[in-house]
Amino acid sequence: MSNDKQAKLNRLRAALANKEGDRVPVSDFFWTGFMEKAKAQWGANLDIHRKFDLDYVVVNPNMDPIIQDFEILEETADNIRLRTGFGATIFRRSSAPMPAFESFAINEPEEMEKFKLESPKDKRRLYKAGDDQINGVGDAINRNLPSWSDRVDMYCADFPVFGSINEGYEYLWRCIGSENALYWMLTDPEPFAAFVKRIGDFVVGLTEYQIEESRGRLSGMYIWGDVAYVTGMLFSPAIWRELFKPIVERLIRVCHDAGLMVIYHGCGNASRIYNDYIEIGLDGYNPVECKSGLDIVKLQKDFGGRLCFVGNIDVRELESGSRDRIKRETLYKLQAAAGGGWICQSDHSVSSDVSPDSYAYMVEVVREYGKYPLDIGRLQKEVAELDRKLKKNN
Repeated sequence: MSNDKQAKLNRLRAALANKEGDRVPVSDFFWTGFMEKAKAQWGANLDIHRKFDLDYVVVNPNMDPIIQDFEILEETADNIRLRTGFGATIFRRSSAPMPAFESFAINEPEEMEKFKLESPKDKRRLYKAGDDQINGVGDAINRNLPSWSDRVDMYCADFPVFGSINEGYEYLWRCIGSENALYWMLTDPEPFAAFVKRIGDFVVGLTEYQIEESRGRLSGMYIWGDVAYVTGMLFSPAIWRELFKPIVERLIRVCHDAGLMVIYHGCGNASRIYNDYIEIGLDGYNPVECKSGLDIVKLQKDFGGRLCFVGNIDVRELESGSRDRIKRETLYKLQAAAGGGWICQSDHSVSSDVSPDSYAYMVEVVREYGKYPLDIGRLQKEVAELDRKLKKNN
């Protein structure tokens, strides 16, 4: 293991244990539009993680229920309609920021029992190049991707690499759609719970398989699970605790037993269940969206020392292009890193509206001011000065 990778590991482990390392860790997820601009500026062979010496990389396996390349139903210069291994029909318009899900594999509650899930330990999930929904359908359609194992190999010598897995609800809605998921959990609770249990066994199995086949190449695991929206939970905490919390707890236990760090990515405001995540041993929570009214400086007063926050840099400030606004946002959020417990990332991902120079400036600020021990007095003084300057200019 390189000294640089060991330093990154030490830094991450300290932050996720709510302790101070040498400096505040930094990483992120990047939209295709941002990467296109970054490559135009810094070269077609740009590797953004190496360019900014980021502290970890996340690699997704093929999680599709049925392992198959995309079935292209319609394609023009601007639009594409395809069907994935989830059985979902997805329409992607080049002018839209994200794709639209037109239909799902399951349309009636009784179909859940018969829905096929191929083995979570099928070798193609980790060793076959090609198409899959999680890696290939986002702000762009990405096809013929290298295998999970090859992508892990690209980084594992120099970076801590996290595998990834969807938790129960995140996997469920991709099979039956959000509307059916929220409706059937009330109208058809028994077949719904049975299907959730099948999904739980599947995602735990795929997590175990990543760990087994990584042969020490993984340092952590990302768990993906959006169970909230802007102002609160998508469904009651009681339902989450009954159906989905046990799956997350199993995933965390499997990872911790293997010595892996665990970060959970959940959009929206799920603060009502943060204590539940702490109870089941979660290390870090991402992305802590500002648009949902979340502020890690304030959250640390309730959860500091018990849960590491990963994210919360307001991407709207990065999109502004204003160095003063970017610096103010970064310095303010750095206050939450006192004592450890914060990894610097955007509050979701670096969007296509962020300029490469703006992202570079944010990293520059974190690296200058984010060395431990933090000078909180200096941070607070400069935030106050920037507030006065921005108010005067407005």
